[in-house]
Amino acid sequence: MAPRCWRWWHWSAWRRTRPPPAGSTPSFPRQFSTQEQAPQICVVGSGPAGFYTTQHLLKHHPRAHVDIYEKQLVPFGLVRFGVAPDHPEVKNVINTFTQTARSDRCAFRGNVVVGRDVAVSELQAAYHAVVLSYGAEDHQALEIPGEELPGVFSARAFVGWYNGLPENRELVPDLSCDTVVILGQGNVALDVARILLTPPGHLEKTDITEAALGVLRQSQVKTVWIVGRRGPLQVAFTIKELREMIQLPGTRPMLDPADFLGLQDRIKELPRQRKRLTELLLRTATEKPGAEEAARQASAARTWGLRFFRSPQQMLLQDLKAGLLPSGPRPGYSAIKALLSGRGVQPVSFSDWEKLDAEEVSRGKGAGKPREKLLDPREMLRLLGR
Repeated sequence: MAPRCWRWWHWSAWRRTRPPPAGSTPSFPRQFSTQEQAPQICVVGSGPAGFYTTQHLLKHHPRAHVDIYEKQLVPFGLVRFGVAPDHPEVKNVINTFTQTARSDRCAFRGNVVVGRDVAVSELQAAYHAVVLSYGAEDHQALEIPGEELPGVFSARAFVGWYNGLPENRELVPDLSCDTVVILGQGNVALDVARILLTPPGHLEKTDITEAALGVLRQSQVKTVWIVGRRGPLQVAFTIKELREMIQLPGTRPMLDPADFLGLQDRIKELPRQRKRLTELLLRTATEKPGAEEAARQASAARTWGLRFFRSPQQMLLQDLKAGLLPSGPRPGYSAIKALLSGRGVQPVSFSDWEKLDAEEVSRGKGAGKPREKLLDPREMLRLLGR
């Protein structure tokens, strides 16, 4: 029987499956009984989707072994390269991922590009199942005139730049302009706006890269417009991120009351979370601030605003339980290791990552930062003696 290859992007939804009756013990097909062989599972991608998949597999199958393949030399995907540097609490999940990676039934295989260093078909031959749990490889083009001009960046590249994603380290955004326009009204859009407008001194003790911080210190940006195709009832950011923007030091919001006409009567029909978000937008746009807030806004040197109606021209164990995966032993990583060695690929282990982690923490300590991220893959390999 051919091995299964599951594909999972971080935005994908899985069909729900009926859980086993309360108090029952999950049963596995005979070929994977705990007295016999251990299923060899390959997970491609070490971001949240990859680690949550691995955690689920290790928890629900007592003998499963999981190898996590990652093209970067370092793990954790969007937790490291996507979460804004001023939101360190979101990164605490790394602690549980680290415990998973240290399991004797899990191994991290960094610096391996699936599709270049090893083919999916080769992984399928070596493992009982392959899970593709990586996110978007590139940004989505708008396909409008001028998109290729200097000064136009995808949020993916800009976020990667200030978060130390190696492939974006050469990005040099020109922030000598007065105004920036962000297309999209989700949390990432607010992250970008907040990083652009936050006084650099407030970012110095975060894990933002020193290179990005140097550019932000020289920034001349005074106004950021956050533009969406739909209206106030459809904004995709959450109330926490909106509050942060409203209270951002040295800035004031510019919301047009006309954009919110008629919303008061519709608010009571909204679900609770959407209702609270819309009420905050409405108050910010239409109510006169108190004396203290008015004084703060009056002294603000930077502004941000929203523009609406504008547009640029369940998974991983049912197959295992049902006996649908290949029977018989599979070599797992031992087969892939031989292939990679013959191709000159030097995988990075989790213990290697922990050496790089210690180096980053050490470099950041002198500046009072949680870490100073390593940006150059060649330097990382040198530090590992490769």
